[in-house]
Amino acid sequence: MVEFLAIRHHAYSTKAIPDFGQPTPASHPQLMNEGEITPGITSEEYISRRKRLLELLPEKSFAIIAAAPIKMMTDVVPYTFRQDADYLYLTGCQQPGGVAVLSQECGLCMFMPEAKAHDIVWQGQTAGVDAALEMFKAEKAYPMSKLNEILPGMIKRSCKLFHNTLTATPTYTDMETFQKAAHVGKVSDLSIFTHDLRWVKSPAELKLMKESASIACQALLQTILHSKTYTYEAMLSAKVEYECRMRGAQRMAFNPVVGGGPNGSVIHYSRNDQKIKGGNLVLMDVGCELHGYCSDLTRTWPPCGSFSSVQEEVYDLILQTNKECIRLCKPGASIRQIHNYSVELLFKGLKEIGILKRDQFRSYHQLNPTSIGHYLGMDVHDSSMISYDRPLKPGVVITIEPGIYLPSSFDGPERYQGIGIRIEDEVLIMETGCEVLTGSMPKEIKHIESLLNNYSHGMEMEGHNNIKAATS
Repeated sequence: MVEFLAIRHHAYSTKAIPDFGQPTPASHPQLMNEGEITPGITSEEYISRRKRLLELLPEKSFAIIAAAPIKMMTDVVPYTFRQDADYLYLTGCQQPGGVAVLSQECGLCMFMPEAKAHDIVWQGQTAGVDAALEMFKAEKAYPMSKLNEILPGMIKRSCKLFHNTLTATPTYTDMETFQKAAHVGKVSDLSIFTHDLRWVKSPAELKLMKESASIACQALLQTILHSKTYTYEAMLSAKVEYECRMRGAQRMAFNPVVGGGPNGSVIHYSRNDQKIKGGNLVLMDVGCELHGYCSDLTRTWPPCGSFSSVQEEVYDLILQTNKECIRLCKPGASIRQIHNYSVELLFKGLKEIGILKRDQFRSYHQLNPTSIGHYLGMDVHDSSMISYDRPLKPGVVITIEPGIYLPSSFDGPERYQGIGIRIEDEVLIMETGCEVLTGSMPKEIKHIESLLNNYSHGMEMEGHNNIKAATS
């Protein structure tokens, strides 16, 4: 009895929990452990990242990292905010408008936006100077109003300045001292260093990436199972996003590609506004974002429950290419090498099928103008400054995504016109090979058809019985 009262007293404690404008272990104990700045990533890891960046920067140089700004949809309606990946990677701060400075001289110095009473009423609390010191473990912190007073002196004392150019803000780029430094060649892009750091993932990052991949797989599987009855591209797009969000994802990593029939031959098709005709394939390229880490996978299937002989012929070529390329994923290989091998396999296969003639190698690149894959992490096309020629290392995550895109206007056998097929998996490079993070998502023809014809049929019958019972 005494123990119960103690627990009850604790549960109804009225002690105020500080609001830093983003989840903390105190405000979200179900999501975060003590010592974490963002879910799954500790303050020690963030400090280590900054230390490693300082080791890469030239002597007497420093970095300016701007947070992403708020972008407006209309005069009072903002687009959903997403933090700049480099700013999030180095600080853990998920809020807009700040500027971080990193140098050997001062360590991490954060300039934080100053929330006005009006902003707090309408938008809630945000992290300020206290949060920068207490939560994000900055060595120094100032309100943004101090930036013009402090930053020019740092620029003058430095030999070189690096900044995240794609998120650069006029708050500092319009400063006279910054413009003078840029004019004499003292300013460079910070991503040559940050992308190198982000390329190999830590154990904590890989855990989040595996969870993100798992969520995307479960969501896409549920979407496939409903595709017999959800006959519009928009419905399938809504379904997969719903399933991702219900499993904890904060957002989609990109607008889902839901291409029914000929729309599947448009590589980044995103209109998702057509009805899917019976007998057509659906190509879905989806991914979600979990606490800053993205997933990315693609499956192609026939909602009617069975591939036609022509569809199966092309699908099997893509599937075998997918498997063969995954076998090449190991330390020392490169995306470029794997891509070149995929081109050989697909060109040979397309000739054997009869889609291409012997002398049509140039035509091949019209049917597949994409790379076999890309790096994956905090951004969908992660670490874009890293060459595809770089030998892969353990801890790097890539995609393997062979595809063939045959538009309705394709100058070839009519039976192949309007077919688009892609099979994309996430692959983690390991010490002795690789792990397919999306391996739980079926891609064999017999497995896909079995799912559609058995599980989907059961779901349809259940829905029919429920409707019948409700109306009787």
